[in-house]
Amino acid sequence: MMRREDARLVTGAGCYTADWNLEGQLHAAFLRADRAHAQIVRLDATRALALPGVHAVLTGEDARAAGFKSLPNIVTYAGKGGQQVRKPHHPVLAMGRVRFVGEPAAMVVADAAAIAEDARELIDIEYRDLPAVASFDAAVAAGAPQLHEDVPGNLAFEYESGDEQAVAAAFARAKYMSRITMDSQRLVGNMLEPRACLVEYDPSTGRYTVHAPMQGAGSMRGQIMQVTGLDKDRLVLVAQDVGGSFGVHGAAYPEYFAAMIAARRLGRPVKWVGTRSEVFMSDFHGRAISLTGEIALDADGMFLAIRFDDRADLGAYGGTFGTFIATRNLTITMGGVYRVAALYARTRLAYTNTVPVSAYRGAGRPDIAYAIERLVDYAATEHGFDPVELRRKNLIPKAAMPYKTPNAGTYDSGDFEGVMDDALKRAGWSGFPARRAVAKRAGKLRGIGIATYLEAGGAGAVPKDQVAVEFDRNGNMTLFAITQSSGQGHETVFPEIVAGALGIDTQHVRFQPTPPAADLIGNATGGSRGALGTGSAFRVLGEKLIGLARPHAAAKLKVPESALAYSGGRFRSGRRSVGFIELARALAGPRPHPLDTIAEGAFGATYPNGCHIAEVEIDPETGAVSIERYTAVDDLGNVVNHTLVEGQVQGGVVQGAGQAFGEHAVYDAATAQLLTASFLDYVMPRAGWMRNVGVFDYPVPTPNNALGAKGVGEAGCTGSLPALVNAAMDALRPLGIRHVDMPLTPARLWAAIRRASTPPA
Repeated sequence: MMRREDARLVTGAGCYTADWNLEGQLHAAFLRADRAHAQIVRLDATRALALPGVHAVLTGEDARAAGFKSLPNIVTYAGKGGQQVRKPHHPVLAMGRVRFVGEPAAMVVADAAAIAEDARELIDIEYRDLPAVASFDAAVAAGAPQLHEDVPGNLAFEYESGDEQAVAAAFARAKYMSRITMDSQRLVGNMLEPRACLVEYDPSTGRYTVHAPMQGAGSMRGQIMQVTGLDKDRLVLVAQDVGGSFGVHGAAYPEYFAAMIAARRLGRPVKWVGTRSEVFMSDFHGRAISLTGEIALDADGMFLAIRFDDRADLGAYGGTFGTFIATRNLTITMGGVYRVAALYARTRLAYTNTVPVSAYRGAGRPDIAYAIERLVDYAATEHGFDPVELRRKNLIPKAAMPYKTPNAGTYDSGDFEGVMDDALKRAGWSGFPARRAVAKRAGKLRGIGIATYLEAGGAGAVPKDQVAVEFDRNGNMTLFAITQSSGQGHETVFPEIVAGALGIDTQHVRFQPTPPAADLIGNATGGSRGALGTGSAFRVLGEKLIGLARPHAAAKLKVPESALAYSGGRFRSGRRSVGFIELARALAGPRPHPLDTIAEGAFGATYPNGCHIAEVEIDPETGAVSIERYTAVDDLGNVVNHTLVEGQVQGGVVQGAGQAFGEHAVYDAATAQLLTASFLDYVMPRAGWMRNVGVFDYPVPTPNNALGAKGVGEAGCTGSLPALVNAAMDALRPLGIRHVDMPLTPARLWAAIRRASTPPA
């Protein structure tokens, strides 16, 4: 089944937040801090307010007067020694101090966006500069400037997982040990659709209607309720099309709350559309984690223990999901696909004068998969093991499923060795030496890298997922859910699931991509949950519809229900039958339709996994890398639509390549100014980087949901980081180069090659 959304989206007929307009709307622009750390001595909006067409200038005092609380941070669990995360107030608009370049200090509301932008330049703001810190190490150093009065030493949280003593004992008896520090650098999400919002306030009901890019109406509503104190019936969330997200659009941002204040005060809708520069300076960033991994092995190469000491840069405030990502998401799968008796990790998190960090594709999963697989490869090289055979002897066997990990959850199902063997065969692993020899004759360094990854997905923030269906007079149905697509293909796959359960043609089923009127409960799109959570609920819905229709079919055919059989979209009794759609059409009349219903289910976490193998060539004269071959074999459980899966995996692999070889949000160490604030300075992956990608399914169904699906959203990104970097390191290994941190830019690799080729003085 082809993607239904594509014709609308690629012909410019989509409806994104910037496309919504309301009668009488005003337009907003934000004055943002041009320095990383400073007290606001004076903010005078007199000249701005005098400009014709300007209706208001809002500051932090207006947010305080509105009673709005700190922006949300989801972590409530205890850290090391029972400590609680230190959550400084994250204001809607800066209050007395700015803490990162791009923090909103004031909002101008005017008749037109251009007027608001002109007025912004007329605001007189005076700062008293304060020293800034741009990295974790600088923030926790002795004598570092204090960002928040209630966070001594800028250390937000210290978290641990696993058994520290058991790991220490294993290291004490180990034959071999390896240690490596790896940076998963800070990234800018750079969605196709910049953030925007349009807010309307109805004084007669006290209800706000908020148009914004999101990953789910329920999640966004919950965050807004937490900050504003509003009841859920006073919030209507609207989004049709969302131009990418990967976590970035999952948060409620300061601009949305400022627009709510302005809409209520002025009695007119308020619209704001962000620029690409604002994306760089104010969208929550991703990654920004440094991981030091250690592994202990016995004389035969069996893994005895793994431990990590991690450092996370949270940015100036605790972004919605940032603290969670750097703690639980980073540690829940820190043993990967390996049988390791002892695991331990410590993570320290600090505030810095940079953009806050939150979810970005994978949200900790690619970071820990990268760290594990780099560590295993590093240990294999250091101690003379074959990288494939070292992995093979330590893989959790299929017979051990379900497998209880030493520190966290239980892997539901998997065949890790089968997946790896399939990938090795498809990638032509045994033929690599010949390909390397050809490259060498051409003056190129060729390397091959393998990564056997696992990630946790689909847990969800609410206990169940609900979906709904409504029938029209022709017997066709419209499906509803509060999960939100940002490119995943919901309008294709959800009708496919329901139609498959009913045995009918998908032409009779459509999915409504805007939140339904029904008050449904459900999880947002995130953590690879779309198909396995909402999709499983739609599978339950299909089965429920058969049961609801059965008595009507019996009446239509004038037979007892017990005499009916259902298959191929029809109820049958002997030679007589009635089709499901035919029956639904016959039942149509005054609303509601008798088959209109809600279905629900509670579906547990799953563990998608796979084996990715990359081959790269490096030009030693320039340091430039080309990706020559890429093979992805993924166990995603049952696959509903391979076309969608292939697109997800390919996109994730390209995003991983972006981090591996180019993307990096860089701050000046002295001033904490963002040095990569545009596409002139920030490298984005190009389609031409990946010319030969093979995507293959190796399904081992999970028992944890109705579809047997494990999720695909993070797979490509999680597997590609370690596979690509391991391949590059394999190419450089003959030169004696053991590790280079991401991004492996031409300049960075060229410098490493020059150092390795230059004899010591």
